[in-house]
Amino acid sequence: MRSYKISWGDANVLRHVLLTSAALALTGCLTPPAGRESVPVFDAPFAWSAPTPDSGVPASGDWVAGFDDPTLNALVEEGFAINYNLAATAARLEQAFAIATQAGAGRFPSVDLNSRNTRTDSRPVDSGTFGLSLQASWEADVWRRVANQAKAGTLDAEAAFADLEGARLSLAGQIAQGWYDLVEARLNTALSEDEVATFERSLRLTQRRYDAGVAGALDVRLSRSSLALSEASLAQRRNFENGAARGLEVLLGRYPAALIESDPDLPTLAPLTGVGAPGDLLARRPDLRAAEARLESSGYRAKVARKALLPSLTLSASGAGANTKLENVLDVDGLVSTLTASLLQPIFRGGALRAEVRRSDGVVRERLYAFANQVLTAYREAEDALDAEIALAIQEEALGRAADEAREAESLAERNYTRGVGTIFELLDAQRRRINAERSLIGTRAERVANRIRLHLAIGGEFYVSAGPGAFAKESNS
Repeated sequence: MRSYKISWGDANVLRHVLLTSAALALTGCLTPPAGRESVPVFDAPFAWSAPTPDSGVPASGDWVAGFDDPTLNALVEEGFAINYNLAATAARLEQAFAIATQAGAGRFPSVDLNSRNTRTDSRPVDSGTFGLSLQASWEADVWRRVANQAKAGTLDAEAAFADLEGARLSLAGQIAQGWYDLVEARLNTALSEDEVATFERSLRLTQRRYDAGVAGALDVRLSRSSLALSEASLAQRRNFENGAARGLEVLLGRYPAALIESDPDLPTLAPLTGVGAPGDLLARRPDLRAAEARLESSGYRAKVARKALLPSLTLSASGAGANTKLENVLDVDGLVSTLTASLLQPIFRGGALRAEVRRSDGVVRERLYAFANQVLTAYREAEDALDAEIALAIQEEALGRAADEAREAESLAERNYTRGVGTIFELLDAQRRRINAERSLIGTRAERVANRIRLHLAIGGEFYVSAGPGAFAKESNS
């Protein structure tokens, strides 16, 4: 099976002045053309503000395989083979390539061939004439207007290419998140099953004490109430688990029947290494590269709009022949040919051409500022994930200790109640505290996994999959 590597490639991010820097602090203004508003330029820091290991070391490796979960690897492979959204994005790339070809077609002559056959029915003699004409025209690209239009189409195709890369990265993240959402839901269901079993045991203990006359009816009713609440919670957790399974099945192109089985536990995360430098994001993240290409494309289209005010030179040639016999249509003596050069200078179009200049300039400014905001948002996503990496690790460790203590407290409360030196309130409270502590621990462990996935998406992490719909990336050398 062929293997493809999803990587950020060799994008030239220095093509535009805005792309030579990252977005954290505004440090100056790009001098615009006369009468144009200023454009903010921002400088990229050399390191992340959040504490990170190996800060600045280029990010590398397969982040999907980094979870050390063969099931996840298989699910990502399956999703790439059949996911319908990914296939639709690949189809949009085909459209973009076709549009780029159309945009560049003006650089070449257009040639049309026309044939005709005229027949006259008149008795006693029928007559007919065969005709053939050839027409060709070509616009001399004096001002490079056609070249600018072709370049804009090429950049739009590059943006669509980056969109497909982004869709593949996003799909890998969605499948990973969907898989671990299912694992988390299964763990919570198992905890709810344990909760029901715990309160069933408490009810049996309370009922025996009540039958022996050492506990009152209040103890029994409180135990029954706790059991009923735990049964309701279990039904809810099972519903959540089924919903998580269906969501993942849709990503995999399966019928959402909630039949997919989950792993028994969440993965143990390896230490975080090599997250790269902030400046890497402009080249690594497909969405930023797509925005860059569209920004540059709008600049070329603005040039096309301004050059539409200039004269255009078109060369045209035609040749035609006619004869009553088909074999004589191309007889040199009967051919008529013309060669024309025309110079067209727009004079009055009701202000439409100048309005298009203003509109295209507005598109450039809109995309420029939208891109600046997109860059800032990308840095925030990465910084948030890096900051949460540390906070969640501390939180998980603390909740682990809390869960251990809660288990010991529950065991002690149950022994005390059995010996008659504790109350039902102490027992039920200890049981609920243990269950809540374990549920919080599950949630935090799942959030750590989710945050690691978000981090890889935020920095445009690489991963490896077999070819599926829209396979496009460079073939792996490994």
